[in-house]
Amino acid sequence: MKVKELAMGAEVNPDTVRFYTREGLLKPTRNPDNNYQQYDAEDLRRLRFARKARQLGFSLPEIRQILEQADDHHSPCPMVRDVFQQRLTEVEREIAELQQLRKRMTAALSAWQAMPDGSPDGHTICRLIEHWDEAAPDKGKKE
Repeated sequence: MKVKELAMGAEVNPDTVRFYTREGLLKPTRNPDNNYQQYDAEDLRRLRFARKARQLGFSLPEIRQILEQADDHHSPCPMVRDVFQQRLTEVEREIAELQQLRKRMTAALSAWQAMPDGSPDGHTICRLIEHWDEAAPDKGKKE
C-alpha cells in the first residue's frame, strides 16, 4: 500500500501516516522500482491501533512503549492499565478544576452585570476583573 491507501484504510489523513512513519511506529519498505514507501497489513494494524490509543488519551511515547512491548512478545496490558488509571485520575482532577473555573466565571459574569464600566485611572486597569469577587453574591466562600 502507498501512503494514501494506508491513510484511507485507517481513516486518517496522509500526513498522519507520514508522521507515524517519521516517529518509527510504522516501518514501510521501499519499492525498488519507484522508491516509494510500501506499507503492509501490519502497518495498517499498527496505525489503527495508534489512532485508537490516541482517542483514549495515550501519548505518542506511551504508544511507542506499548508497541515495543508487543513487538518483544510481552503483554503491554499491565502497563496500559497502570497508565490509564493514572491518566483517569489526572483527567478527573482537571475536570474538577474546570468546574471550579466555570463557577468563578459564572459568578464574575453575574457580578459584572451590575458593575459600571470604568476607565483606567492609574489605580485600576479593568475594574471588572479587579473587583468581580467583591461584588459576587457568595463572597467569602472559598472556591
